[in-house]
Amino acid sequence: MLKVGLTGGIGAGKSEVSRLFVSYGAVLIDADRIAREVVEPGTPGLAAVVEAFGPGVLSADGTLDRPKLGGIVFSDPDKLATLNKIVHPLVGARSAALESAAGPDSVVIHDVPLLAENGLAPLYDLVVVVDAAPETQLDRLVRLRGMTADEARARMAAQADRAQRLAVADIVIDNDGPLEALEPQARKVWERLAEQAGR
Repeated sequence: MLKVGLTGGIGAGKSEVSRLFVSYGAVLIDADRIAREVVEPGTPGLAAVVEAFGPGVLSADGTLDRPKLGGIVFSDPDKLATLNKIVHPLVGARSAALESAAGPDSVVIHDVPLLAENGLAPLYDLVVVVDAAPETQLDRLVRLRGMTADEARARMAAQADRAQRLAVADIVIDNDGPLEALEPQARKVWERLAEQAGR
């Protein structure tokens, strides 16, 4: 089994690369998706979030109001740290269970947005960073995700900077250009990963 950490700043295109890797045969463990699962209604994770941040972070239907919680934590490093202390151990336990279920010759892609921030690079055989210039990230967040420029900058500021991400990279995929330039790069990286996994 080859364990690969995949990361990139918000708006860099990491999700698109993980989608491509899955289409080539990777086993994907998506930390963001798991982070949503562990705070679904009825979970201990959601109960802990409500205890820490109050019932105001819940929607009328009892689900977590993610935009409201995001507005609280992304402008306050201490509150973000509190949220991370709740969610990260739960995500880690679920990720480990999924990894242990993958086959011995699998390429397991761990899609981890905060890999550099949380010093997680040593957990993986290789780290792949999807890189884009900050101006590109900002443009995509405003144009494609409907954020204001200030919201986008706050989200970007809450993450590692470009140099910190590149410092943990074994492989860099440049995603500053159009989508069609991404696929050939992703395929080339995949071939290297599959070869390393002995496939």
